[in-house]
Amino acid sequence: MKKFLALVLAAMMLLGLTAVGSAEAVSFEPFAENVSITIPVYDRGQAGVPNVEDNYWTQWIQKNFGDKYNVTVKYVAIPRTDVLTKYSLLAASDSLPTVLMEYDYPKVTKWASDGYLTTFDMDEFAKVAPTYYNRMVENNQLTYTKINGETYFVAALRPYYDTTYSFQSFVRMDWLKQIGYDHVPVTREEYMDAMTKIKEAGIAEHPCGGVMITGVGSDQNYAYREWPLDEKEWAMYGDYNIPSLGWYPNKALLKFENEKYNKGLTDPEYYLTDVEQEKANFINGKTYEYGGYISASMDWLASFYENNPDAELALKPVNGKKDPVAGTTPGYRTDPPFGMIVGFSKDATADQLKAAWMYMEWLTQPENLFTFQWGIEGQNFTYNEENLPSSVTDYNGESTMGFSNNKDYWCITVEARQAGTIEDVISNNMPHDLKQDFTQDVIAWYNNKVAIRDAGWAIANALYSVSMDAETEYQATLVNLYKEYRDKLTMCSVDEFDALYDQYAQEYMDAGYREVTEERAAAYEAGNSTHLLNQTAEEVELAK
Repeated sequence: MKKFLALVLAAMMLLGLTAVGSAEAVSFEPFAENVSITIPVYDRGQAGVPNVEDNYWTQWIQKNFGDKYNVTVKYVAIPRTDVLTKYSLLAASDSLPTVLMEYDYPKVTKWASDGYLTTFDMDEFAKVAPTYYNRMVENNQLTYTKINGETYFVAALRPYYDTTYSFQSFVRMDWLKQIGYDHVPVTREEYMDAMTKIKEAGIAEHPCGGVMITGVGSDQNYAYREWPLDEKEWAMYGDYNIPSLGWYPNKALLKFENEKYNKGLTDPEYYLTDVEQEKANFINGKTYEYGGYISASMDWLASFYENNPDAELALKPVNGKKDPVAGTTPGYRTDPPFGMIVGFSKDATADQLKAAWMYMEWLTQPENLFTFQWGIEGQNFTYNEENLPSSVTDYNGESTMGFSNNKDYWCITVEARQAGTIEDVISNNMPHDLKQDFTQDVIAWYNNKVAIRDAGWAIANALYSVSMDAETEYQATLVNLYKEYRDKLTMCSVDEFDALYDQYAQEYMDAGYREVTEERAAAYEAGNSTHLLNQTAEEVELAK
């Protein structure tokens, strides 16, 4: 009991809760007549994961929440790689789920502009879900809940949003040692020197590898931006959902890609390489670097060591100096200060809205959240020497959890599992059964990122409190056009690059990017956008 209460208290502090909470902290009355709600859950198409719509944990929710309050909880699978199409099909068939949720703000604003969502009274939400609401207040999230003055959303918590450590790039330290390096390159000059030497030594034909461009989220150019940032330019071009072809940081990034390609460091058939092939190339010892999300079980990393038993890996470091490998500054994109943005169907009845809010509040209570995140003691997790939970990575029994410890279910309230200090959290999210244990490396990486954040290099994307019709209209066209132009700019000769870039930038503008950037500028000038993090004069000087 002492162990459990300590964990509950720690979880409450990390979640920003101000009142004691447990499974019995909510005091809802059961509905007189059964209410049915539908909750979306990502289907990531991964082997070994239980049926996302019906499994031990969906049944656990029904038994412990649904049956208690006369609510039938159903789940609907949403393909992770085609979210918008799935929701549009559900809307067309009048079968939208009670809850609609996504990480990308432009997607949820599109749903609002397309009429998928209902507006609601935030005061009513606060009455039903006070823990969830108070946490939004304490974390300054209410500003993201409105569009055009109407309340459409609530926001899940994202711990460590501006210093996230969960994605790590691993590099071949053994290759570097073979060519005389005792450290991972931290500048562009060092990087190009090392890759050239690796190629010339015959260690790898195309050490930089490469992967096809998919559009949304591609070519993030934060490290190529001049500092301090121009706030209006940031608002107009800074979003990564529509690549910013024509903006100077994008040109600098693509010029680097063009240089690597022309030096033979990039695989000349990178444009045929999908993400699975990219991973396989690293596992099979063909490329220098591969990045992925860390977790207690990392199958691809285990496969790498099986295929390369004598290999030594290192983390690609966070560089706090100018001229890092990717770019000219250590600037980086922060996650938004929220996890899931949650909206509710236009077809939801008053009882369905209330039932959905009850579900969110119930799940936010520490005892319920703890069980959903960690599972059953002795099966899904055990307690370590510090009395903190530690996942059992090889369990495959009845209570086998979904992707990333059921994350696609409990992300409706919080984005990450929390237990203990940040060092404890990182350790619990690292594999400890591989040839190398990177726990201390990731902790050091995180601390370096905190220092860079504190120096003013963290960049958040602008978000808008009005509907962005041009983005909705032109995004698909521009993303597809960018993929075409980007490949041509990568593969053209060095001498052709500048003229070709200017030509494509003009065509991109004419295809709709002008309307997108003008719409963003208008929203910014009207006061309908977020702003850059306030920087002191000292922080600006540090950035320089």
